[in-house]
Amino acid sequence: MFTGIVTDLGEIAAVERRAGDMRARILCDPRIAAADIGASIACDGVCLTVVAHGREGERGWFEADVSAETLARTNLGRWTPGRRVNLERALRVGDELGGHIVSGHVDGLARIESMTPDGDSTRVRLTAPHALARFIAPKGSVALNGVSLTVNEVEGDSFGVNIIPHTRERTTWSEARPGDEANLEIDTLARYVARLAEAG
Repeated sequence: MFTGIVTDLGEIAAVERRAGDMRARILCDPRIAAADIGASIACDGVCLTVVAHGREGERGWFEADVSAETLARTNLGRWTPGRRVNLERALRVGDELGGHIVSGHVDGLARIESMTPDGDSTRVRLTAPHALARFIAPKGSVALNGVSLTVNEVEGDSFGVNIIPHTRERTTWSEARPGDEANLEIDTLARYVARLAEAG
């Protein structure tokens, strides 16, 4: 489990396609790279398992395998060397829960429709896949590329969030542009509430 509070910016060092799957090497802070083999790290919001790790000069690195299913549901298939990615280590017992409960299981892709300055912040308007839009509620939570964000407003399949300067500076949201697709994970609580309502 994760919180959607990004702790490091990694950089894709290499990607290798393997019969539909992919292996990625990610440069990062040595403290992140020191994760045990088998540990989970959220990479742009996707929970990946560390399969190898080491150091490269001042930086650490780890490798993770990405399945064909994950490539089909997320934007990880667009990873190329040099691209930056949001990283978060898995929660440990006693850690502060600063964002919201995030599983690292991306539900789909949300398309960025517009980005508008609002004071020092940026208001971002996105369109969610129709099947997921009903789980997004004003003042609820979503994770976008692994970042925990509060929903401002919802209109049909579209919704808006606010990116504060701190978030923009410390995550890949500084590089986002209209037309990009962001990994979307809906709030786990919303999913279960909807499921219970369907069950009557």
